Amino acid sequence: MTAVQEYVLLLDEHLNISGTMEKSLVHTNATPLHLAFSCYIFNARNELLLTRRAIGKIAWPGVWTNSACGHPLPNETLPDAVIRRCYYELGMNIETPTLIDESFRYCATDASGIVENEYCPVFFARAASGPLPNKSEVMDFSWLPVEQVLAGVNAIPAAYSPWMVAQLQRPMIKAALIKQIAP
Repeated sequence: MTAVQEYVLLLDEHLNISGTMEKSLVHTNATPLHLAFSCYIFNARNELLLTRRAIGKIAWPGVWTNSACGHPLPNETLPDAVIRRCYYELGMNIETPTLIDESFRYCATDASGIVENEYCPVFFARAASGPLPNKSEVMDFSWLPVEQVLAGVNAIPAAYSPWMVAQLQRPMIKAALIKQIAP
């Protein structure tokens, strides 16, 4: 069986799509700006799903991060990409994702020199099934109260992905996640 090549959408400095590149070639020490997304998933008990990136991941292997991340494919909407990626990474279905921050952008370099350079709208979603993680993507997961997640990120930010740390420092994102647990 031949692996299907995934392509990511490259962006110019004005966040307009400027081309595509094979996903396997994008993340290097000179990663071009590209479109991505992050999603935070809550269960029926209002717990937030954190995932630990698989050791085989090219960037930030073994670190804890938000529920799911990924890149939309050409001609795919961001909500559809979030749904697809949650199923691929976590083996789980989610309800329709809700955009909570459309302007998040970051650039960070991991210990191996791999650069993430992403315009990364942030979503939340409700779990419609439990996780059955793809071991090549996720090595562990935990459902936690959002307050515990925020405290952990504040206490030991190096244990988490830099995009998650930066996202949870944004008042808009923090408020939207806290709102999800309000009665």
